[in-house]
Amino acid sequence: MRFIILTIVFLLLLPGMLLAQQISIELGKSPLPINQYYTIGIRLQDQQLKEYSPFPEIEGFKKSSKYSSTETIITGGTTTKILTVYQNYAPLQEGEFVLKPFSMKVNGQMVQSEGTTIVVRPMAAATPGTNLPDLVTPGEEPEAVLDGQPEFIEKDDYAFLTLYTSKNEVYVGEGFTVALYFYLAAEDQQLLEFYDFANQITGILRQIKQPNVWEESFDFSEITPENVLVNDKPYLRFKLYEAVLYPINQEPIFFPQLSLRMLKYKVAKQPNLLNAERQEGYKTYFARPREVKVKQLPPHPLRDVVPVGTYSLNEQLSRRSVEVNRSFSYLFQVVGEGNMAAIMPPVPNASPGLEFYPPDMRQDVTRRAGRASGSKSFTYTVLPRSPGQYKLQDALQLIYFDPVTARYDTLRPSLAVTITGTRDTDALVLSRDLGPFYKIIENEDNSLVSLHQFDEIRRYTNIILVVLLAVSGFVFIKRRKL
Repeated sequence: MRFIILTIVFLLLLPGMLLAQQISIELGKSPLPINQYYTIGIRLQDQQLKEYSPFPEIEGFKKSSKYSSTETIITGGTTTKILTVYQNYAPLQEGEFVLKPFSMKVNGQMVQSEGTTIVVRPMAAATPGTNLPDLVTPGEEPEAVLDGQPEFIEKDDYAFLTLYTSKNEVYVGEGFTVALYFYLAAEDQQLLEFYDFANQITGILRQIKQPNVWEESFDFSEITPENVLVNDKPYLRFKLYEAVLYPINQEPIFFPQLSLRMLKYKVAKQPNLLNAERQEGYKTYFARPREVKVKQLPPHPLRDVVPVGTYSLNEQLSRRSVEVNRSFSYLFQVVGEGNMAAIMPPVPNASPGLEFYPPDMRQDVTRRAGRASGSKSFTYTVLPRSPGQYKLQDALQLIYFDPVTARYDTLRPSLAVTITGTRDTDALVLSRDLGPFYKIIENEDNSLVSLHQFDEIRRYTNIILVVLLAVSGFVFIKRRKL
C-alpha cells in the first residue's frame, strides 16, 4: 500500500522536478578584491522570469545594483534561451565571510544553494567614479496652509524625479540608454514614502514605451536605492526604469512629462504624547519631457539592412589543414555593443572549392550599467571539394555602420585554410563530418516507431493507476470491516 502511494506521489511531482532542473543559482568567484562586487545569480533555461523572492543578505556585504544576461543558442534547428539575473554585493571590509545555505522562490519553484565561504582581499586597482546623469529639477508645489495656528508644519524636501537619456540625437539603429530616477536627499528619508507604486509605475511605463524602437529592458523586480553624490550632497537614487532603445525608423522619439505622487509627512510643531509626530500628505514630482532626434544613415546600397554598432570579429577554425571531402568548422563571432538581434548570418559567396552549410547561431547579451553588449556567433560547417589554399575573407564578410566614426566598416576574416588531396567528383556527401550527433547513427535502432506510441503508453499508465487505486480502496474497505 505504501509503495502504491509513493509511486503516485512521484508521478505527480515528476513535472515539477523537471521544471526545477531548468532553474539554478550561480555563486560568484572567491577570493575577490574589496573594490569589486560579489555576485549571486539566478539562471533560467527556456522560460521567462515572472517572479522571484529577494536575494539573501550577506554579513559584511551591502546590496547594490542588479544586471541581467541572456544567451540564445541555436544548434541543429533547436533553440535554447538562457536568462541570468545577477545581484551585486559590495564588500564592506576585508576578511573571510560565510554565505549560509539559502533558498529562493523563482517562478513558484524553490531553488536551494549550499552557500560558500567568501574571501575579501585588499584593493586590486582604483575604480573610476560613476558619472551622474544630467539631472532635471522639477518645479516645487506650493505648501498647504492650514487655518489658524498649524499643529503640523511642512518641511522643505530635497527630492526630484528625472528622465535621463544618454544621447539627444542618434542614427537609425543606434542604441541609447533611457532611465527614470527618483532622487531623495539622505536626511529626508523620514519625510517621503512611495504611494500606490505598483499602479503608478504601470502608467508611467505605458507613457515611456515607444512603438518605433527595439527595446533591451533591464530587470526591476526589486528596487534597491543606491548611494550617490549630487553636488557633493548624499542622495538615495531609486532606479524606476532602465532600457537601451534602438530606433527602427526616422521618427523622433518623444517622452512626455512624467509624474510620480509620493506620500509626504508633515512634522508636529510641538510633538508630545497626546498627538502624532507626523501627519500624512501628498506631493507630486515631475520629470521634464525629452525628445531624441533620429538621423538616417549615410547613403549606401545596404543602408536599410546593415547592423549599427561598434563591433569587432573573433574567428576560429577547427583545423587549418583539411583533406578534400572532409568537413571543418569555422566560427564567425561578432563582439561589441549594439543590437545583436539585428545581426543576420553573413551569406557566403559562391566558391567552386568550398561548400558552406547554414550555420548554428548563439547570441549572448549582457545588460549592465545602462549598456547592452555581448556577442553573436555563427558556426559554419564547410565541405571542401578542391585542393588549394582558401582565404575565408573571399567567402564571408559583414558590413556594418559604426555610429562612433559615422562610417561604414566591414568585418573580414583573416584566417585561411589549406585543402589537401585530389578532387574527387564521385565522393559521397556522407564523408562530411556532421558532428557527434550523426556519429551514433550506426549504433542506433532504425526500426519504425508509431507516432501514437506515447499516447498508448499514457493510456495504459492511466489504466494501471486506476486499477491500483481500485485495489487499494478495496483492501482499505475490507480491512475496516474486519
